[in-house]
Amino acid sequence: MNEYDDLPRSEFAFPGPLRDRLVSAILDGSKTSTSSIAAEYEREDEPFPQVGARQVVVDSDREAVAVIETTAVQHVRLALVPLAHARDEGEGYSTVAEWRDGHERFWHSEEMRNFLGDPFFTVNDDTMMVLERFRVIEIL
Repeated sequence: MNEYDDLPRSEFAFPGPLRDRLVSAILDGSKTSTSSIAAEYEREDEPFPQVGARQVVVDSDREAVAVIETTAVQHVRLALVPLAHARDEGEGYSTVAEWRDGHERFWHSEEMRNFLGDPFFTVNDDTMMVLERFRVIEIL
C-alpha cells in the first residue's frame, strides 16, 4: 500500500485514443486544465472539485500514472469559458471556438450520452461548466 492508494481516481475522457492523448499531455506538462459539464458530477453524485484536492490519474488500462492537485476551480456558463483555459487544456486549441467544437463533439457523442443516460443530451451557451486547473505532484 502506498500513500496514494486512498486518493480518488481521475479519468480523462473514456478509455481509448482521446484519453491516451490527454494523459500524455498531462505527463509532458502541456495539459494543466480540464473542463467538465456540471451534469457529469450530478450523474455520478460526486462533489465538485475543490482546491487542494489530489487525485490519481489513470490511463486507458486504468493504471495509475500520476498524481495531480487541483489549484483552481471555476463554475461558468459554456459561453464564458476563457481562451486561457482552452489553451491550457493541452490539445492545441488556439481559439475558444475550436475548443468548443472539439468538446461539443465529445459531449454529444453516443458514449457521453449513454453515460449521462440521455440519448438527446446537448449543450448550449447556458450549460454550466466546471473548469479545473491542476498541477502534477508526481509521475508514477
